[in-house]
Amino acid sequence: MGVLTALAILAGLIVVHEAGHFFAATWQGIRVSSFSVGFGPVLLERQRRGVQFALRAIPLGGFVGFPDDDEDSAIPADDPDLLRNRPLPQRALVIAAGVLANLLLAWAVLVAQGAIVGIPAGFSATPGVLVSGVQAGQAAAASGLAAGDRIVGVDGQKLAGGQQAVVDLVARIKGAPDQTLTLETERSGQLRRLRLTPADADGIGRIGAQLQPFGTEAFRPAKGPGEILGRASRDFVVLTKRTVDGFVTLATHFGQTASQVSGPVKIVEMGATLAKQGGSSLFLYTALISINLAVLNALPLPLLDGGQFVLLLLEGLRGRPLPEKFQMAFMQSGFVFLVGLSLVLIVKDTSQLAAVQQLLGR
Repeated sequence: MGVLTALAILAGLIVVHEAGHFFAATWQGIRVSSFSVGFGPVLLERQRRGVQFALRAIPLGGFVGFPDDDEDSAIPADDPDLLRNRPLPQRALVIAAGVLANLLLAWAVLVAQGAIVGIPAGFSATPGVLVSGVQAGQAAAASGLAAGDRIVGVDGQKLAGGQQAVVDLVARIKGAPDQTLTLETERSGQLRRLRLTPADADGIGRIGAQLQPFGTEAFRPAKGPGEILGRASRDFVVLTKRTVDGFVTLATHFGQTASQVSGPVKIVEMGATLAKQGGSSLFLYTALISINLAVLNALPLPLLDGGQFVLLLLEGLRGRPLPEKFQMAFMQSGFVFLVGLSLVLIVKDTSQLAAVQQLLGR
């Protein structure tokens, strides 16, 4: 159920993004020919008011199609309701609407968290450290650690609770490069002993795992709508800033941070783990992934909304449309890049499917 919940959330975020483009166009009277979730062959479709609504075979995104892109369209090329014949501000709104829709959804989810779950009132820590993520091919994965495990002791010494337990464990790992540590862990109520050998990274031990305090976050009822909106807005700003900073760091220090990039399989694994935890976790997961989709699509890369916006900006500076051959080459290069990146990330993440299989009870 956790995996299905995560997949449903991802599908919903894609639908919201594409709905942003769709409604921005139809609201302005711009012709739309299709609304698709996924790419490739059509699995399910329905025609309504001249628009094809389709579910496609490759679940790596979605798109809104316009008659402008159909060479066989019976609509005259000078039709004023074609997207390409509309003023630049109207076209810019259509392009930006997907990103805006994901950002608005993230804020709305945080508001819903405040209204349904409440306002965070502190963290109730219990002994141990939670493994929230494991990188494939690293020491943690080789030892048998998986996302959701709780580390309760190292070399016979019990770990305390809270952030201090994380600090102590990280210090122990960093100070033991190429040394074997014995971890006491708990998974599904069962205690296990694992042998872990941190890799030596310039004299510092590394294991390739994300660690966080183990426990539960306490919530209290909001004092009123103002507190809900204020807290949601503050959290939204913090999450957005951290997401943007993460993409900037990836671009400026790619060699050091590329291994932290997660593809579809890893994102589903994270969502499945959080779905099992319940509470506020899924609200935060949904908001964070929605913000990530918004920032990712805003990047000035071919096929992404940011790349389309760059073409529109260049057209505005030139005072006339860019040559069709240039636009076609730009889009084709983007397709190869994005499909290639998606395949690499999926292959990278399949090595971590064991954690997903555990969540499924296999």
